[in-house]
Amino acid sequence: MLDLIIVLSYFAIIFFFALSGRTTGDVSIEQYFLSSRNLRWPSIALSSIATNINGYQFLGMMGSAYLFGLAQASLEINAIQGILMAAFIFVPLFLKERVITVTQYIKKRLGSTVGLAYSIANLLIFSTITLGAALFWGAYAADLVFAEYLDFISPNRITRISVIIVSLGIFSAIYTYLGGLNAVVKTDIIQFSILLTGGFVVLLVSIHHLGGWTELYKKTPQLMHLHLPADHPTLPWIHIFGLFLLNINYWCANQTIMQRSLAAKNLREAQLGLMAGGLMKIVMAVLIVIPGIALYGILGEGGLTEPDMAFPYLVKTYLPTGAKGIILCALFASLMSTVDSTFNSLATLWSIDIYKEYINKDASDKEVVRAGKNTIIVTLITGITMGLILLYVKFENPQAAFTHTLNELRYYINCGIVVLICTAAFMVAPKHRLTLIAFLSTIPLHLLIIYLYPDMNYFVRAMWVIIIAFGISSISGWINGWKPLRSLIQYESNDILNIGIGLLVSLVTLHIVFH
Repeated sequence: MLDLIIVLSYFAIIFFFALSGRTTGDVSIEQYFLSSRNLRWPSIALSSIATNINGYQFLGMMGSAYLFGLAQASLEINAIQGILMAAFIFVPLFLKERVITVTQYIKKRLGSTVGLAYSIANLLIFSTITLGAALFWGAYAADLVFAEYLDFISPNRITRISVIIVSLGIFSAIYTYLGGLNAVVKTDIIQFSILLTGGFVVLLVSIHHLGGWTELYKKTPQLMHLHLPADHPTLPWIHIFGLFLLNINYWCANQTIMQRSLAAKNLREAQLGLMAGGLMKIVMAVLIVIPGIALYGILGEGGLTEPDMAFPYLVKTYLPTGAKGIILCALFASLMSTVDSTFNSLATLWSIDIYKEYINKDASDKEVVRAGKNTIIVTLITGITMGLILLYVKFENPQAAFTHTLNELRYYINCGIVVLICTAAFMVAPKHRLTLIAFLSTIPLHLLIIYLYPDMNYFVRAMWVIIIAFGISSISGWINGWKPLRSLIQYESNDILNIGIGLLVSLVTLHIVFH
């Protein structure tokens, strides 16, 4: 009963804060989509990381940590590379142009056709894989941990998870529809606080039952390495090169993440917010990865047959009543903070890049906002549909570390986006048609490399796809020139630069200490 009260209170609080951020009357485009460009650095940091953290981190990545150990933390801490590039290279460019979408910057640098290709690619991946994965992981995790509470929905597990997917999708869509980015940021701050609390509860409980922090090295020394051999099938150390390039897509060219920085009050607030988020990624790596390793130390080899059961096992076995309610709220928070941000970004991309640009050039702010709101309704349907598809895919192969399966699907499109944003930012006068060819070549290149080298790690494969495609687009760079490195790096003040250097040093130190 206590857990149920905690969960109901959580939903009531979220809805209250969402309504407090609701837009009333006629609102401008910048009010609805960019919260009047008035976000300060704490809001940018908390909302960005809340959006980034999903149910798959707690479930999929903790399960992967149970299998592969500390190497799984690489996906979290190396986000700092992309965050620093966003803070010092890309966000200054975007804010200088006062764009609402990343597409507008790409269009200016690479032409309307390439800009349209970028926007369509993001609309497709956000409305399917991104939304679907967030809804699936949140509902799947909630059912794994709290099936006894949710059994009233249906005794059939697939039906039960499906109902949760639909219900949470609708709930998130309602407050995003009503309030735009302002409501999203307000609820994300609350949800991140709950995420952090739940994460620390699971971490401390797992370490307690292991016997203390020192037991990580005594009982699981083989899992306490950040770098695995180069021939490891899933996380070889060389994956960090592909991950570095893919982080450019996520942290520098992803409208869902960039929207907070685009809404910053000024460059200083944006840069501080991103770097504070970088520090939070280190904390999240500890909260997500260490409990998986600790559980392996508690159970020993062969303890779990399904790695994604690591998080549910810890919660169901070791947490008392009340604490379980907090964890369930954390799972719902991880779902909704990603889903609401994705809805908002989809609404922005469609209404600004497609509706106003190609369908109704003379649209008023009211008409553009209405088009964005309608997008939320449509993509709610596509997101729920994909969530249900992923549910059945997961049940077909429950033994797999499903987080890597979803990563592979995303990277078919993400590699091309890396090529676009780097071409736009780094070249003096890029060739538009050549860049479009390079972008479109990334999917055939993926398929060709899979055919020629079927056992190649997917991070390494993504690296080669990006390098080859960028080589195609950068031919014009050798003719017309590249922007000087010094002109690319911009910062508001020396203290901002020093914070960035400190963040980079911390990342390098982690790689050295935990190699």
